Amino acid sequence: MRTRPGGGSRRLGLTGTSVLASGFLAVLIGVAFAVLLQVIGDARGFTADARASREAITDASTLEQHLIDLETGQRGFVITRDEAFLQPWQAARESYPTEARRFLASATSPQQRRLAGEINRDIGSFIRDYSVPLVEAARRDDPAASSPAVTAEGKRRVDALRARFTTYITDERAELQDRQDATDSSAQRAVVVACAGLAGLTGLIVTLTVLQHRAIVRPLRRAAAAAGRLAKGDLEVQVPSSRVEEVAALAASFNTMAESLQDSRARTEEARERLEFLYKRLELLYGASVSVGTGLDVEQTARELARVAVPGFADFTTVDLLEPVLRGDEPTAGADTRLRRVAADGVRDDAPLAGPADWVSPPHEARATLSGGARLDADLRNSTEWASDQPEAAARVLAYGIHSRIRTPLQARGVTLGTVDFWRSRPGRFGPDDVAFAEELAAKAAVAVDNARRFTRERSTALALQRHLLPQRLPYQTAVEVASRYLPAWTRTGVGGDWYDVIPLSGRRVALVVGDVVGHGLQASAAMGRLRTAVRTLADVDLPPDELLTHLDDLILHLSEGEPGDDEGEDGFWFSSADLGATCLYAVYDPVSRRCTLATAGHPMPAVLAPDGTARIVSGHVGPPLGVGGLPFEATDLELDAGSVLALYTDGLVEARHRDIDVGLAELCGALEQPAESLEEACDTVTGSLLTDRAADDVALLLARTRALPAGHVATWQIPAEPVQVERARKLVVEQLDAWGLTEATFVIELVVSELVTNAIRYGQPPIRLRLIRDHTLICEVSDTSSTAPHLRRARAFDEGGRGLLLVAQLTQGWGTRQTTKGKTIWCEQALPAV
Repeated sequence: MRTRPGGGSRRLGLTGTSVLASGFLAVLIGVAFAVLLQVIGDARGFTADARASREAITDASTLEQHLIDLETGQRGFVITRDEAFLQPWQAARESYPTEARRFLASATSPQQRRLAGEINRDIGSFIRDYSVPLVEAARRDDPAASSPAVTAEGKRRVDALRARFTTYITDERAELQDRQDATDSSAQRAVVVACAGLAGLTGLIVTLTVLQHRAIVRPLRRAAAAAGRLAKGDLEVQVPSSRVEEVAALAASFNTMAESLQDSRARTEEARERLEFLYKRLELLYGASVSVGTGLDVEQTARELARVAVPGFADFTTVDLLEPVLRGDEPTAGADTRLRRVAADGVRDDAPLAGPADWVSPPHEARATLSGGARLDADLRNSTEWASDQPEAAARVLAYGIHSRIRTPLQARGVTLGTVDFWRSRPGRFGPDDVAFAEELAAKAAVAVDNARRFTRERSTALALQRHLLPQRLPYQTAVEVASRYLPAWTRTGVGGDWYDVIPLSGRRVALVVGDVVGHGLQASAAMGRLRTAVRTLADVDLPPDELLTHLDDLILHLSEGEPGDDEGEDGFWFSSADLGATCLYAVYDPVSRRCTLATAGHPMPAVLAPDGTARIVSGHVGPPLGVGGLPFEATDLELDAGSVLALYTDGLVEARHRDIDVGLAELCGALEQPAESLEEACDTVTGSLLTDRAADDVALLLARTRALPAGHVATWQIPAEPVQVERARKLVVEQLDAWGLTEATFVIELVVSELVTNAIRYGQPPIRLRLIRDHTLICEVSDTSSTAPHLRRARAFDEGGRGLLLVAQLTQGWGTRQTTKGKTIWCEQALPAV
């Protein structure tokens, strides 16, 4: 209350009441804010200390992992002597000084810093005094390096160091808990003070409400009633007087009504524009979810991201990915942080921004983005950090008219894959609201990029397995010149079961093999590897092609009987016989007779390019696929001129959805007829003519150009089945070797021929044929019509026979027996004397 000059009094006015109430409210709010600031200060201090403790713990764990890498690498190398174990060991040694300094710098107390220094010194001593000398001793093959005492010493040191790491981390966590408890106590005190203040504030609000009702509400009701009567035309109505001076000004508010309505209308229009803006952003996000990630190519996905943001959100967009991502690998901490620009798009093509395929060395602010969140540069002219690394490039960007940028990391599953930059040159700079949208757009695109990266890694792994199972290098063959190609399918699984092989046989013959296992993926590749091994094993027996396929078919049937059933087939590495799992073509070419004998199990017949340049598909019987069983395989004989090209392939080369196999075979012949300087060029011509960039099936192609052994390098004689002919056979061989200028090989070959011809006369059946083949080795063959194969045995001391084949095996590089349609052939191979 206030006292009037005449002794009376009057109530406080609305202004005085409001000032008084506001004062009380300000006091209470000030107290509350003081307590809140104290709590915030405590929490901020705890947050900073907690961050420092976590960094210290992380650095300690990282350094401990380096210690484990050192110990594991040196132990693996000492045990296996495999240099591959020294790669993590060497990497740990090189990064130790940096990690040790970081570990020491992150210590949060003098005691922890002292303990960190002791740990660093012990690790340095471990590397200098134990690990490096141990590895050097192991490299010298010093047996002491593998002694139990040395191993125990290393284990003792590592265990002691790891115990110190445990002590360091435990102490750090204890300090962190103490800080947490102190912060919690401060928060509890703040709650008590806040509750007291809330009670006082509530009482003050109740008091203020009563005053407002008496001083404002009642007078306003009377004024409203008067205004209603005035609106109805009661011109005599008057607003009752009030001791509140502010109510007297109520009449003036009617004059501002139009202005108030206009303000309301403006706000409504602003809200509508905001809704339209949000709708466009949602529409852009939906478009990104539909158009980004349509394929499984990392660079294509990046280009789709750059394209979808222009011009709806940015005028220019650039996408930079880490180098491991481009290879399909997952980026790791401390790995290569080089970025490559893989996509760029914009409203114009002349923007002074680095283009795709350019390597971008990440400056400081790019590295910060890779390890943190989005960065907004609302005004690039005032962003000194952005322009400090490449001032000339920054000047060109600013001169072009680009004024703002948002750089956002591409992160998926907690892994940073690269960065995306959104640039604007239009009127209207990027603002804080745009950062959230950029992060959302980058998050959606990052998932698609990561999916493409993982597909690239899985496809590379499958390709590596497939190429490892295929021949690493085709060996030189006297009979043929070969070239090959393997092209995986462009599918999620990529590789399949297509394969080829070149197998040397006796008598300078060569086996050419191509096959196809049904399906794609690692299962098909593993099945292909087993099938190729089986073919090589059977080829060593030197069986004719039709018999080899028969044995291979039986082998697959036996293996499929022992494999998992249909409910377990997904986990197996073979195929069931009911699936008709494989096809195979096996061909044997003899450079002496220039004859090629082949048999096929469900596989397309090969193509032959004659020396005159005409190509054709070989006609013959195509047997059933492998795994059917019970059906015969038939052989097809060809006589090939020297210089002919035999093309073996899988069905993926000639058959596709858009092309019938007959059309594909015709195109294959046409591609083979095109001139080529070499077989390698011919392979490229064939694959380039018949295949597209997105082949649905994998392809194996094997080209073999035949050679003929000169007639002067082969000598053949018919030997009558009489013991006296052994001397004649030796004489013929000696004369032929003299004619060839191979007198130094006479003794061994004469002895070998004597034994083989004697065995053929004694145990075989006429006619008997003796043949010498001169190549880079000397081959001796004795054939007869008996199908009984000899066996190598060791004769006892008093045995009169049984030493012939043992003698042949000891004197020659190799020997063996092959069955023919009219009997057998025993052969041996002898190295020629150095010229």
